[in-house]
Amino acid sequence: MSEKSCLFCRIIAGEIPGDFAHQDERCVVLRDINPQAPMHMLVIPREHLESLDDASQKDEALLGHLLRVGARVANDQGQAEGGYRTVINNGEGAGQSVFHLHVHVLAGRQMNWPPG
Repeated sequence: MSEKSCLFCRIIAGEIPGDFAHQDERCVVLRDINPQAPMHMLVIPREHLESLDDASQKDEALLGHLLRVGARVANDQGQAEGGYRTVINNGEGAGQSVFHLHVHVLAGRQMNWPPG
């Protein structure tokens, strides 16, 4: 998928509105429009990477940043004590529906295991 047609790239560019909870130079955090938990945020890198498989060694710091921002957002939303889950779906078979790498941060309800 090209960056021009990528939903998340278009939201980041301001072409489509998004409900932003956080923005910095490397990523944005959006509230999911179809939440699967009372708190469901998406941590999305500004740089277009289709999936975790497309990340390379040069992206390791970015991947760590995405996880750290996810933790910070969960804590800011008061979810630290009750716990939260971070998820990266990689590929259609794993549930990835927007092919721009993103981290789901879910909280506010009991999470089951196994998740799928």
